Amino acid sequence: MRFLREDEALKTLSLFEGASESRKISRSSLKNWVVNAFRERRALALTLNDTKTAVNKLHQMVNVVVGIIILVIWLLILGIATSKLLVFVSSQLLLVAFIFGNTLKTIFEALIFLFVIHPFDVGDRCEIEGVQLVVEEMNILTTVFLRYDNMRVIYPNSVLATKFISNYYRSPDMGDAVEFCVHIYTPAEKIAVMRQRILSYIENKKEHWYPAPMIILKDVEEFNRLRFAVWLNHRMNHQDMGERWARRALLVEEMVKIFREP
Repeated sequence: MRFLREDEALKTLSLFEGASESRKISRSSLKNWVVNAFRERRALALTLNDTKTAVNKLHQMVNVVVGIIILVIWLLILGIATSKLLVFVSSQLLLVAFIFGNTLKTIFEALIFLFVIHPFDVGDRCEIEGVQLVVEEMNILTTVFLRYDNMRVIYPNSVLATKFISNYYRSPDMGDAVEFCVHIYTPAEKIAVMRQRILSYIENKKEHWYPAPMIILKDVEEFNRLRFAVWLNHRMNHQDMGERWARRALLVEEMVKIFREP
């Protein structure tokens, strides 16, 4: 048992929300860290289990192919296999390849997708064709996802290999945007005050947001409204979508308070 060096202590504090600024670890940040660590550990365990299962199935398939090759070589060495037998076996193999060629192609594409491309692991939040899905189970031929309403969605891996897949878990800290409108006759001084108060709120929430957000005038709507946008960056990616919306909701609530003030 020993005290941490300063660099080790700073590195440890960075793991807890808001601890780097306050130099203290709050109870809520410790709780969130433990919960996140448990989730990542569980996802890692499930990923390793699915990978082991897939490798075992692949091993069985390879054993069958190797067994057939060894049998043919053994027949050739012992002189049992004649030219007629080899022609017959070759014709049967061609027939099998013709019948199951598409299946073998699908299996090969699925293996490349699963072991070479490997765009996600169990527990990753992904977006496929505009739908957010969480990876629940990975097999050689299929991947099982959970939709936002806990509906199971099963995709063949050969189909997934042809689609664009966005992975939230593997993304860096991500941005967000909040838009609002004000009447075109709102005084410029009042707009400046609202802008400054919104910036101050974001700057004071260092555990949630990066500094220096942008508030810009996007457009004029129907000649009587000004549309503004707040562009800001989370100190996390959107893997935990619930936490993302909770932080955004707090910002929107604060903005509503600012707008209501005379």
